[in-house]
Amino acid sequence: MRIHYLQHVHFETPANILKWADEKNLQVKGTRLFFNEKLPPIDDFDMLVVMGGPMGIYDEKEFPWLVEEKKFIEKAISKNKKVLGICLGAQLIADVLGAKVYKNKYKEIGWFPVFKTEEAKNSKIFYDFPDSFTAFHWHGDTFDIPEGAVHIFYSEGCNNQAFEYNNGNVVALQFHLETNEESAKALIQNSVEELKEKGRFIQEPDYILSKKENFSQIETLLYRMMDRLTAL
Repeated sequence: MRIHYLQHVHFETPANILKWADEKNLQVKGTRLFFNEKLPPIDDFDMLVVMGGPMGIYDEKEFPWLVEEKKFIEKAISKNKKVLGICLGAQLIADVLGAKVYKNKYKEIGWFPVFKTEEAKNSKIFYDFPDSFTAFHWHGDTFDIPEGAVHIFYSEGCNNQAFEYNNGNVVALQFHLETNEESAKALIQNSVEELKEKGRFIQEPDYILSKKENFSQIETLLYRMMDRLTAL
């Protein structure tokens, strides 16, 4: 299993995905789009991981590499690659599958519960995930569920938190399971202006970093998801 990730900013890394892959002795390479690195040939990997970032899928003038990235993601899906999108990555997947991406009513930053849908009970990946668990969030946009996809999770502040497509080979998560304490600190340090905003679903940095048990729980769920996704 050869994994390739797309990174949009220096402070949003694959974090615990790299730890999981290292423990499995899997090959991992990445493209740092913010350095204008070239995308690899589509046959050079088996699984594509598309990371998050503060930009929107519609910010193509400011970030012109988004144009080629969308085509690349669409090609990976059409070639039946395993594809995982996280936050912005999930929005990019939704976009290439023809769904709308737009501003959410609320910005979600911090630890908030997500809830499993009825449809998720038949999911290839998430069928035995808890009916509710606390995930890490950092987003202002959301997406509609693409046609043919299965709606997997929702939250109080954002109805469409995840979907599964192509029999579980494509997974899009609005929230984060890959985040560890180090990557959360990097997000906080590089997103100071967002944290100055007040909102119903925006938590204080000290509170976010104090939740050690939450970091441990999402790592366990990440490992379960990655094991399933790569085994399909």
